[in-house]
Amino acid sequence: MKVGLFFGTFNPIHIGHLIIANYLAEFSDLDQVWFVITPMSPFKQKNSLLDNIHRLAIANVAVEAYPKLKTSDIEFKLPQPNYTVNTLIHIEEKYPEHQFCLIMGEDNLKGFHKWKNYETIIKNYQLYVYPRISGETTESEFLKHPNVHSVKAPIIQISSTFIRKSIKDKKDIRAMLPENVWNYIDEMNFYKN
Repeated sequence: MKVGLFFGTFNPIHIGHLIIANYLAEFSDLDQVWFVITPMSPFKQKNSLLDNIHRLAIANVAVEAYPKLKTSDIEFKLPQPNYTVNTLIHIEEKYPEHQFCLIMGEDNLKGFHKWKNYETIIKNYQLYVYPRISGETTESEFLKHPNVHSVKAPIIQISSTFIRKSIKDKKDIRAMLPENVWNYIDEMNFYKN
């Protein structure tokens, strides 16, 4: 099975994340997409970052209706700070029957050369890169690499930061979240302060 790994804090997961993941699961050669929830770094305490367990629970609620979308807490158990290359090694050991690929936005590809062991990653893994709106065009040496696939996924201009701020400001942003995610966040009073 070919699995795309979509890394992020997902604080919270929203329809933009789901649209990209579902697009890749349905319109590329990926069989599944796994949301890899990045743990809260002990070095960067952010008041707005929900605990790992809550962000994972919200993501689980978000994907429950999508059989090709899954969540993973694999990074919760790895030493911090963690690097993608270490997660890839660990996840392959745990699931040797799967072929893993990375999903990232164009903006992340620009800084990819700064990632730890990026040469190893691009040599051994396929990267599925989706478009992002930015003021500039992304010209990256990596776009020409045979393991990099540009995906024409829909561009969704919603951020988790915007979602959190809007909830705090008592705005009705239910349309930007799956209904079950909105209900969970509202019930738990997350992001209101």
